[in-house]
Amino acid sequence: MSSAFLSALLLAVMSCFLPEVAHAGISRHYKFNIEMKNVTRLCHTKSMVTVNGKFPGPPVFAREGDRVLIKVVNHVRTNISIHWHGIKQLQSGWADGPSYITQCPIQTNGSYVYNFTITGQRGTLLWHAHISWLRSTVYGPLIILPKRGVPYPFAKPHKEVPILFGEWFNADTEAIISQALQTGGGPNVSEAYTINGKPGPLYNCSSDTFKLKVKPGKTYLLRLINAALNDELFFRIANHSFTVVEADAVYIKPFKTDIVVIGPGQTTNILLKAKPIPHKGTYLMAARPYFTGQGTFDNTTTAGFLEYVESSRNNTIPKNLTLSLPTLPAINATNVVANFSQMFRHLNSQQYPAQVPQTVQKRFFFTIGLGNSPCPKNQTCQGPNGTKFEASMNNVSFTLPKTAILQSYFFGKSNGVFTTDFPATPLRPFNYTGTPPNNTFVNNGTKAVVLPYNTSVELVMQGTSIFGAESHPLHLHGHNFFVVGQGFGNFNQSKDPAKFNLVDPVERNTVGVPAGGWVAIRFLANNPGLSHENSNNLNNSTC
Repeated sequence: MSSAFLSALLLAVMSCFLPEVAHAGISRHYKFNIEMKNVTRLCHTKSMVTVNGKFPGPPVFAREGDRVLIKVVNHVRTNISIHWHGIKQLQSGWADGPSYITQCPIQTNGSYVYNFTITGQRGTLLWHAHISWLRSTVYGPLIILPKRGVPYPFAKPHKEVPILFGEWFNADTEAIISQALQTGGGPNVSEAYTINGKPGPLYNCSSDTFKLKVKPGKTYLLRLINAALNDELFFRIANHSFTVVEADAVYIKPFKTDIVVIGPGQTTNILLKAKPIPHKGTYLMAARPYFTGQGTFDNTTTAGFLEYVESSRNNTIPKNLTLSLPTLPAINATNVVANFSQMFRHLNSQQYPAQVPQTVQKRFFFTIGLGNSPCPKNQTCQGPNGTKFEASMNNVSFTLPKTAILQSYFFGKSNGVFTTDFPATPLRPFNYTGTPPNNTFVNNGTKAVVLPYNTSVELVMQGTSIFGAESHPLHLHGHNFFVVGQGFGNFNQSKDPAKFNLVDPVERNTVGVPAGGWVAIRFLANNPGLSHENSNNLNNSTC
C-alpha cells in the first residue's frame, strides 16, 4: 500500500546552547560514490543506483565513541541523501539524512559530508537512501562494535555475519513509485526478496544464492537487517534454533527461538550454534512476508544455504541428502508476530540499565492508517472508488516541503514551510478498529509538534481498520524509545496503562503497530533539533 511521512517532532532548543559531545574514540573516514551499475538477477539486467558499484552497499564499521565522516559524492542524475538508520545524532541533526527534513538532497555532481559521533550505542544498524524509493538498491550494514576492551554481554562468537534482507525489482523503482503517486493506487511489487542481494534457488532463472558456511560446534553471531521497502518478514533455518541477544542495537535478555520476525528498518542479532554432528551438509534458510492488508504484495520466498564445512579430516559431513524448506508461518499469522514481539525484554543490567521514563510530561494519541483523497480533475485514479490512497497520522498526511524543515527553522524562515499545529489526539474520534467513518478523506499538511528539551513523552499509536487492518512499522529518527505496552482492539486509557511494563521494556528505534491494535512507547526528548516519525516515503519534491 502507498504510504507517506506521517508527522514531525520538532524539539525547540538548538544544539548550540549545549556543551559539545566529547570525541572519546577515533575518526573513521568513508567515501560513498553514488553511481549507476548494471546488475543482473533473475536473468534480467538493469542499470540501477548503487554505492561504490555494490548491491547491497558496503558496510560501515565503527566503535562506540567514534566519530564517523562519510563523504557522499553524487554521480547520477537523480538527487540523493543517506540516512543512518538508528543513529541518535546527538547534536548532529544535519547528518541524519532524510531529504527535505534535515537537509536538501545532494544534487548531481554535488557532495556532502555526513559527520556524527556514535554516543552510547553499540550493535547492528543500517544505512539507506532517504529519498523516494532509492533505498531499494542503496542500503548497507552499519555495525557498531563496543569500545575496545568492553566485551559482549554474551560469549564471544566464532564469527560475525551480516545478513541483509532486501528486494529485487526488474523494473526501475523510481518509475514504479512515480506511477503510484500519480494514480494513487498501490505500487507494483517486487519480483523477489533477497538475502545479501541474492534471490536464491526458489525463483525462476535465479543463479544467485547466499551461502553461510559454518564449522560444526562453533557459534556465529548473525546480524539480521531488514532493508525491504515495506514488508515485515518471517525467517527460519531448517532444523536449527537460535538465541536472540539484541534488537535495534540494544542488548536484550537472551531468549531462544527457531523463528525471527523482523520489520522493515529493524535489526536483530541472533547467536546460531552450529550442530556438533550435523545430519546433513547443507540446510535451507528462508524468509517470506507477513501481511494482513487488502492490497497487493510480493508473496514469494527467498532462500539461502547453511553449509557445514569440515573442520578436520576426522569430521566427515554428509553431502547428498535431500534438502527441505523450513516451515514458515502463514502469511497473515498475526499470533506468531504478537507472541514473538512479546519475548523482547531490555537487558536492564547494571552496565546497560533500562532508563524508562517513570513519569510523563506530555501524552499523545496518534491514529495510524490509510485514508484517501479526491482524484484531481482530468485524471484517472486507482484508489478506492476512483480516489487516491493516502497514509495518515491523526488524519493528517504529511506533505514534503520544498525547503528542508531544519534549514528553515535554523535560519528563522519557517513561515510557509511548516506549522506547529499537529494534533495531539484525533480531531474526529471513531471506532478505530471497528466500522470506519463515512468520511475517510484525509487532510494534507506539513505540521510539527514542538517539545521543550528533556520532555518525557508517552505516545500511543493506534492502528485503524479503514481499508483493512494492517501492521504499520514506524521509525522515530534521533531517538530510541521503550515499547511499554501493546495490544489488540482500541486502546483503553482507563485500563491498559496499568499493564505497561516500566521495568524492562524493549528499547528500539522501529516498531510495528499491530494489525487491528495499538502500541505505546515512552522516550525522553533529549536530542535538540528536528526528529520525525515516518513510515515509507512516497513523496518527492525539489529544493
